[in-house]
Amino acid sequence: MTPQLSSTESADIGLVTLDELDVENQRVLLRADLNVPLEHESAGVASKVGDDTRIRAALETIDELRRREARVVLVSHLGRPVDRDPRLSMRPVADRLAELTGVPVKLAPAVVGAEVRQLTEELASGQILMLENVRYEPGETHNDPALASALAELADVYVNDAFGTAHRAHASTEGIAHRLPSAAGRLMEREVRVLTAIVEDPTRPLLAILGGAKVSDKIGVIERFLQIADVVCIGGAMCFPFLAAQHHTVGASLCDKADIEVAWRTLGTAADSHCRLELPLDLVIAERAEYGAAQQTLEGVDVPDGWIGLDIGPRTAAAYATEVAAAGTTFWNGPMGRVELEPFAAGTRAVADMLATVNTTTVVGGGETVAAVRSFGLQDMMTHISTGGGATLELLEGRRLPGVQALLRTADVR
Repeated sequence: MTPQLSSTESADIGLVTLDELDVENQRVLLRADLNVPLEHESAGVASKVGDDTRIRAALETIDELRRREARVVLVSHLGRPVDRDPRLSMRPVADRLAELTGVPVKLAPAVVGAEVRQLTEELASGQILMLENVRYEPGETHNDPALASALAELADVYVNDAFGTAHRAHASTEGIAHRLPSAAGRLMEREVRVLTAIVEDPTRPLLAILGGAKVSDKIGVIERFLQIADVVCIGGAMCFPFLAAQHHTVGASLCDKADIEVAWRTLGTAADSHCRLELPLDLVIAERAEYGAAQQTLEGVDVPDGWIGLDIGPRTAAAYATEVAAAGTTFWNGPMGRVELEPFAAGTRAVADMLATVNTTTVVGGGETVAAVRSFGLQDMMTHISTGGGATLELLEGRRLPGVQALLRTADVR
């Protein structure tokens, strides 16, 4: 099932949106997150896009701008190039976008400059120009004012649809927004609405299912959900420091001393909160994290020496699925096991299957988790698939995201 967003999730969140921006015949600099995986030829030059999910996510805003007769100037980063690394050119991205939209997408020879500005001025309504990889410019990640101003010369208005980079104050995500009339694209708007609703007024009970590798990487979001959620379920390798803190043996499972200390403090926080913290009841373990290795399902959670915990067990999967069925809102970030190895994907699949059947708000975030849901063919059964990664977690933690703050009605335009 794919439930509709609630009225709370449709409430005003203070962002300037496309509804408030005049774009007809205007040059619109659209910051999208087109940082996609590429497939390379033997010579190392990128030949085509390996996964076009992020390009497809940008289509709603691109198509709307074109329908409203805007002149679209697309800008995105791609990887972390050193100088002008040709292996990270936007050429394959432009080619794939042209295939998806059915219209030509011209690639500019650079990011900024007189030649690029001339190309933007020659654009007709509905046409698309893609700038080269914005990280070819060293000032991008430093939020260089000169680069922000140079980007602003290429457009009349600015739209940011790159929620995945909203937690970074870069020239193309934050600096430029103060130099042009600016608005959030449809993807950015939807991300902020859905995630803000989880924090501020979710349909309860609110359940958070959190997995991944290290407790310390997600301690901020764990502690936040212990404040606002009704139930938090822990899976993935992240469960082992919690189990160790409760004096269970963890064998050779991923678990370092620093994370055990963090988990011990978190267990104390949970005990003093209204939120119920759930840990695995059983585990799937193996001698090695690879296909063909000897494996077994424990009835409990004490991992023998030399063995590695690689998935939650069937009793845990069933218990977490029951929590999903009882929840009004579920946020899921982090697989329940080593999902890339099929023998250890059952726990993650069980959670995904239950999320796909309930008629409640279900929000999934995090690259590995989203990839797992897509591999199961269940992405269309979720209320919302977040594109944010770190931005998603930081917003839920209550941090201010520079790329979002710059699009608020209270933001200044210099």
